[in-house]
Amino acid sequence: MSTTEANKLIRNTYILLSMTLLFTAFTAYIAMVTEMPRMHFVVVLVGYFGLLFLTAKLQNSVWGIASIFALTGFMGLTLGPIISMYLTMFSNGSELVMMAFGSTAIIFLGLSGYVLASRKDFSFLGGFLFVGILVAFLAGIGAIVFNMPGLHLAVSAMFVLLMSGLILYQTSDMVHGRETNYIMATVTLYVTIYNLFLSLLQLFGLMGED
Repeated sequence: MSTTEANKLIRNTYILLSMTLLFTAFTAYIAMVTEMPRMHFVVVLVGYFGLLFLTAKLQNSVWGIASIFALTGFMGLTLGPIISMYLTMFSNGSELVMMAFGSTAIIFLGLSGYVLASRKDFSFLGGFLFVGILVAFLAGIGAIVFNMPGLHLAVSAMFVLLMSGLILYQTSDMVHGRETNYIMATVTLYVTIYNLFLSLLQLFGLMGED
């Protein structure tokens, strides 16, 4: 992939990413104002992986755009009740949400900007991230099933580090031409931002509880 093609991929990815994040914010707002109950984690997993598979299947067609908006809209519906819970459970809930949002933006923009400016290759992180995310994902399910708050918080801390690494890895893949599909690049970066925000919100909730 030439530099021009890589720059076009990066531009298209960030445009689509911005649009999907705005759509997530919209559906999260709808879930909040309608007081939508929090979904069971099994429903979330089925919906997420089902739409993720569909997006991957349609990545080379115009329907891939529709699929990614279905995915990110669904994730917004899962996010709304969580934000509402923090706003009602904590007297400083709005501050916690804004801290998580601001920290997520700073981490993402900082790490992506670093890779884009330095053009450093972070492909060596691939194997570590794959294993780490798999372990953290299974540990997170275990924390939910067996109601282990301590493990849940440890998983959140792990995800902050792993998602930060994934931002470096995915941005590097775009810069160096290993990622050639802007829809799938958008999905990966969207998932990192979503998980990074939730993980930071959980950690700030523990530290910021009155």
